[in-house]
Amino acid sequence: MNPIRITIALACSYFVFAIMLNSVGTVILQAINSLDVSKTQASVLEGFKDLSIAIVSFLVASFIPRIGYKIAMLGALLLVAVMCLVVPSIADFWVLKALFAAIGCSFAVMKISVYSVIGQVTDNANKHSALLNTIEGVFMLGVLSGYWIFALFIDADDPQSSHWLNVYYLLAAIVAVAFVSVLAAPIKSPELKTNQQSQLHDFIDMLKLTYQPLVLIFVVSAFMYVLIEQGVGTWLPTFNNQVLKLPVDVSIQLASLFAAALALGRLVAGQVLRFISWFSLLMGCLVAMGVLVLLVLPLTHDVDGSQVKSVFDVPFAAYMLPLIGFFMAPIYPLLNSVMLSSLAKHKHAAMTGLIVVFSALGGTTGSIITGFVFDKFSGQHAFYLTLVPIALLLITVSVFKKITLQPQYLAASSAE
Repeated sequence: MNPIRITIALACSYFVFAIMLNSVGTVILQAINSLDVSKTQASVLEGFKDLSIAIVSFLVASFIPRIGYKIAMLGALLLVAVMCLVVPSIADFWVLKALFAAIGCSFAVMKISVYSVIGQVTDNANKHSALLNTIEGVFMLGVLSGYWIFALFIDADDPQSSHWLNVYYLLAAIVAVAFVSVLAAPIKSPELKTNQQSQLHDFIDMLKLTYQPLVLIFVVSAFMYVLIEQGVGTWLPTFNNQVLKLPVDVSIQLASLFAAALALGRLVAGQVLRFISWFSLLMGCLVAMGVLVLLVLPLTHDVDGSQVKSVFDVPFAAYMLPLIGFFMAPIYPLLNSVMLSSLAKHKHAAMTGLIVVFSALGGTTGSIITGFVFDKFSGQHAFYLTLVPIALLLITVSVFKKITLQPQYLAASSAE
C-alpha cells in the first residue's frame, strides 16, 4: 500500500467538496442577481445541501463498506462532475437546487469513505489525529480558494449576467483531477465480517452505537463543538457589520480570516500532535478559546468602523475575534479521530454516519440560537454565550478521555 497516493486522493477529494459546499452563500447571492429569484426562494439552497448530507449519511453509512470505499468515492465525484457540466447549459434555479442536493448526497458518501480510509493508513491514535487534522486543513484551504475561484467569473459591472455559471466548467475539471487521484490510489476494500448480515441489521447496528457511553459522550461533545463553530462562523459577518459598524465588504473579508485561522490551526495541529497528546492539545485549545472571548468582546463596545475603507484599517478587536478559529480548529477532527480509533474498523463507517448527522444538527442549532440571542439582546451577548458550550466541552472531553482508557476501548485501539 502507498499511503502517499491515498493521502493525495483524500486531500484532493476534500479540497473539491470544500469549494462546492461553501459556495452556497455566493450562489445564493448570484441566483438573486442573475436568475430572478427572491431571497426566500434562494435560501432553500442551504436546505438542499444540509438535509441531503444528514439524510444520506444516516441511510447509507452501513451500506458503503459493502460496495467499497473507492467505488463510493468515485461515484460521488462522478455525480458532482456531471452536475457541474449540466448547470451552465441550463442556467435555471431548479438546476442549482439539484446541484446542491447532489453535492450534499455526494459529500455524505465522501466523508464517510474518507474517515474510514484514514484508518487504513494509520496505526495509532496520534497518527490518525495528525492525518485527519491535515485533511481537514486542506478542506479549509479549499474553502478559502472557493471565494477567489467564483470571484474570477463574477462580472461586477453586469451583476445580472449568468456568465458566472461558467465557473462550473472549471470546477468540473478540478473534480476530474480528484477522480483520477482516487482511481490511482491503492485503497483497499474493507474487510467485512464473514457472517454477512442484511443491510437492515447493519443499520440497526449503527443505531445501537448510540447506547455506548463513549459514543454518547462523543455525540454531545461533537454537537457542542459544531454549535460553537457554526454560531461564530455564520454570524461573524453580521457581528462585524452591526456591532463594529464596519462596511459590508470589509465585514465579509474579515470573516474570511476566521476560515483562514481554522485552516492554519488544523495544519499546525497536525504537526504539534507529533509531540503532545491529543487530550493536552484539546484542553489547551478550549481554555484559549474561553480566554480570547473574555478578553476580546469587551473591546468591541463603542467601536465605530463606519469610516474604514479596507481590511487593513479595522479596529484591533476586529482582527482578534476571528483568531478564535485558530484554537477551535483542532477540536472537531481530534474528537472524531479519537472516537474512531477507539472502535473496531468495521464500525468506522457506521460511526462516521452518526458524526455527520449530529454535526449537521449541532450546526443548525448553533446558528439558530446565536441568531436569536443576537436579535433579542446583542451581538456581544450572542458571542459570550459560546462560553457555555466551551465549559461543557471541558467537562465532556474529560469524561471522554476517562472512558477511552477503559480496557475494551484500549483493546480496540491497539488492534487497529
